[in-house]
Amino acid sequence: KYRKRLLSEPPQRFEQLPPVTIQLPLYNERFVVERLLEEVVKMDYPKHLLQIQVLDDSTDDTHPFTEALVERYRALGFPIEYHHRDNRVGFKAGALQDGMKTATGELIAIFDADFVPTPDFLKRTVHFFADPRVGVVQTRWSYLNRDYNVLTEVQAMLLDGHFILEHVARCGRGLFFNFNGTAGILRRKMIEDAGGWQHDTLTEDCDLSYRAQLKGWRFLYLPGLDSPSELPVEMHAFQVQQSRWAKGLTQVAKKLLPAILRSPIPIRHKIEAFFHLTPNISYPLMIVVSALILPAMIVRFYMGWFQMLVIDLPLIIASFWSISAFYLVAQYELNPKSWKRAILLLPALFSVGVGLAVINTRAVLEALLGVQSSFVRTAKYAIGSRRVRVRDAKYRRRSGWLPFIELAIGTYFVWMMAFAIDTYNFLALPFLALFVGGYYWTGLATLWQEYQGRLRWQRQRRLELGTAHTR
Repeated sequence: KYRKRLLSEPPQRFEQLPPVTIQLPLYNERFVVERLLEEVVKMDYPKHLLQIQVLDDSTDDTHPFTEALVERYRALGFPIEYHHRDNRVGFKAGALQDGMKTATGELIAIFDADFVPTPDFLKRTVHFFADPRVGVVQTRWSYLNRDYNVLTEVQAMLLDGHFILEHVARCGRGLFFNFNGTAGILRRKMIEDAGGWQHDTLTEDCDLSYRAQLKGWRFLYLPGLDSPSELPVEMHAFQVQQSRWAKGLTQVAKKLLPAILRSPIPIRHKIEAFFHLTPNISYPLMIVVSALILPAMIVRFYMGWFQMLVIDLPLIIASFWSISAFYLVAQYELNPKSWKRAILLLPALFSVGVGLAVINTRAVLEALLGVQSSFVRTAKYAIGSRRVRVRDAKYRRRSGWLPFIELAIGTYFVWMMAFAIDTYNFLALPFLALFVGGYYWTGLATLWQEYQGRLRWQRQRRLELGTAHTR
């Protein structure tokens, strides 16, 4: 309904281009930093108006490697500089705020390490800031490794729903929406007016976005300009990323919803902001639903086919239709010629959503209870232009108890499927199968990937010991 309201070209343009600072926040990004710098220095913008800040909080060999890369590009005449912090105070938000102290640009473009910005990015975005009310221009994410495996295809569908439908609808309707932390450009004056980068939540981008829009700044979204990025290819890395987003968004809701609800903005803005900031409460509720399925089936033991068809079937169809339509429409809008493959991926998408329930429930409860945690990066390996053996790569986080809990819950649902068959609750089987598939997929995939990593480490260790013995 509102997609035609979005701007594709700036209504006015600068007579003289403004100075721009590109900030590249890093933390232990050894595998992707070289690709990032190689693309950023290709940016088509006058060098005397451009500043590239590499904001590196790395604690491993990324630090000397990146510093050497920056010095090489600087020697070639590129306006690039290297900043390394000995601490991670404030994590990404702290690095961005520190970078502001020496930033020379009126506009600040930000790219995470796994992004590959196009050379025309600045030329296609800066002129929207000729309108002094504009504070942020956000571009659409695209994915270098979308077809790497089923997990990356499902992730792409999940994110497309956000970038194709949610952002377009919110921006087109004039509602609040958020800068996504990367692949966007911000007005420095807006950042300062909104109170700067704050690190009391794990989603500093959403926090700043709402504070700025409450101040009256205008945000623009450009779905026609995509910024390629890399999706995590391992299950636990994906879960950690989603957990961080779930906790951060809930922290922002807890921090800002009172101010939003008291503000003089229209009621529709308040309602949409409430729904935007609180969706992750669905994960604890999913756990509650999981616990209630068995007693519900016991109570309904004597329910006949007629009651199931009249009560259960319409509810099941309505529940699945809404979420299916959401993601299928997004895929059709993105690519009308190949959207039908998304139909085949819907069961996997539902299952992944179920598989996030345990880790995201913990994240939401921690946010509500005020439990602080560090910013956990999502491991990336420069997958896209080339394939890498992920099991050879470092940065893999240990999953701990999580996959065993997921497998236990999955086994519980296997038993419930048997109970459903025994009690003739056949309409419950597709619903239960999604829970079995989701919990088993996330649990087994995590354990298998960690097992492969241990085997590789052991082989490498034996090889090193053999080489030392030979010497």
